[in-house]
Amino acid sequence: MKKYYQILFLAICLLKFTNIHAQQWGDYTLYSLMNSTSTTLLDTNGNTFKTWTHPTSAKSSYSCYLMPGGYLWRSVSKSGNSFQGGPIAGEIQKLDWNGTVLWDYVYSTTEYCTHHDICPLANGNVLVIAYDRKSATDVANAGCTFNGEVWCDKVVEIQPTGATTGNVVWEWKLWDHIVQNVNSAKANYQSSLIDHPELLNVNYKIQKDWIHMNGVDYNPILDQITVSSHNLNEIYVIDHSTTTAEAASHSGGNSGKGGDIIYRWGNPAAYGASGTAIFNVCHDAHWIPEGSPNEGRLVAFNNKGVSNSQSSVDQIITPKKGYIYDRTGGAAFGPTIYDSRYACNGYTSNAGNSEQLPNGNMLVCVALTGAVYEVDANGSTLWTKTIQGAPQQMHRYEKCYTDNLPPAIPVITENNKVLSASQATTYQWYKNGLKLSGETNQTYTPTDSGIYVVRITDVNGCVKQYSKGYKYTIASTNNGINSWIQSNQLSIYPNPSNGNFQIESNIANQFNWINIYDTKGVNVYSGRFAQSIDVIGIDAGIYIINIVANNGQTISKKITIIK
Repeated sequence: MKKYYQILFLAICLLKFTNIHAQQWGDYTLYSLMNSTSTTLLDTNGNTFKTWTHPTSAKSSYSCYLMPGGYLWRSVSKSGNSFQGGPIAGEIQKLDWNGTVLWDYVYSTTEYCTHHDICPLANGNVLVIAYDRKSATDVANAGCTFNGEVWCDKVVEIQPTGATTGNVVWEWKLWDHIVQNVNSAKANYQSSLIDHPELLNVNYKIQKDWIHMNGVDYNPILDQITVSSHNLNEIYVIDHSTTTAEAASHSGGNSGKGGDIIYRWGNPAAYGASGTAIFNVCHDAHWIPEGSPNEGRLVAFNNKGVSNSQSSVDQIITPKKGYIYDRTGGAAFGPTIYDSRYACNGYTSNAGNSEQLPNGNMLVCVALTGAVYEVDANGSTLWTKTIQGAPQQMHRYEKCYTDNLPPAIPVITENNKVLSASQATTYQWYKNGLKLSGETNQTYTPTDSGIYVVRITDVNGCVKQYSKGYKYTIASTNNGINSWIQSNQLSIYPNPSNGNFQIESNIANQFNWINIYDTKGVNVYSGRFAQSIDVIGIDAGIYIINIVANNGQTISKKITIIK
């Protein structure tokens, strides 16, 4: 009998232990319905904890988020937009916890308009996805086979400057990074698409609403942005560390590749590669945030991932190498298959999202049915709620996060080759996007060149803040590129040339891209670096050849084209 009670006691203890470690995470769940006049915060029992009420002139659009201190950011369905269909927004608002509108900004003209997702940033700015109208003439001039105007996409960072005003402080236009293999007379022509995965084929699934981006997320450690495409079944990663001018080019930024796509995944056929298409309509591209299991993975909601009647949440481990992503020439970006798949409890043809939580749980929103639920790492359902009206997204927060203001964004300074972070409670240092194990002091002494970031937390440990990247250079670790560029020891011949010339360098394998500009600064040629260049088709005159190294540094040469 005594043995029986011992076993019973152990079983009860085990049950209690299991329950402790299979709990819900967080305190609140946030959502708003399309075209509704309210935003709702649920408690852990699924009951309404708080409601923000909005006027009929500012109905909800696709997305809403909370930032530290309880500030609500939301996309708004502005009336009278020139763009129609889908989750068109055109307006962004920021409200305080009490519902006072602090910022109400319209980003909508006949040429552009926000739609779908937004991403509030720690610096007080916000990233938005916007349609970018291209006329039928623009489309034809790009070597596109489609006859008519095209709604391309762009990503814009907006800084609030007043109650209804803002500055566009950064902009990336996808149209600056297109390619085609149909019309060799156009500047964006390349005979091989597979050799240019950094560019988007303007003739792939082209239609009026071409890309239909629907999700945007920001990685503060890498200073990179990811977006998802409904129509092309891909997610993309771009470099946010560029200037707007660099974002329109093929060089610059931490990646050295300007605004080119530095990683893409989900549909190899989109850039002429072989491989299996994994996404069949995708939404909600995002990184698993630091502090959660599998942090750093890319995730997307795959609407027809399992079948035409069951969605999935797919995670991938990217082939990241510093600020760029490895790829074997002539092949698709890896991995060849998702690293983790969760089969959802149901199906949604559009929208939907997931969040990977710090305790290993996951929040899943199956938009079409209004089902939102939380599962643990074993797939067991811990919490569920059905929302009438098909919420596009739902987000989970801790009270600690919503109740506390963030510390100031840390700043890195250098003194006598020592890097110092501004005063904070805790510190963590990173180099080139990788965490430096054990480097948790206010100061760090670099041993080699790189881009350094420091993360801090507030006194409550609720809110993380990341610094901008600080570029630290030790001359002895420049692997030869600096000395070549500084001395300009690179030969181009013949010069003058008829447009067919050679580039000679002992470190040619360390060059990445070539741009050719006329004397007015117009880009007349862009392409991967090659030692033999043929631009016989351009006019006679003087041109500047700009050659970009893998580390982002450049060397420029003049050449004269004669006819």
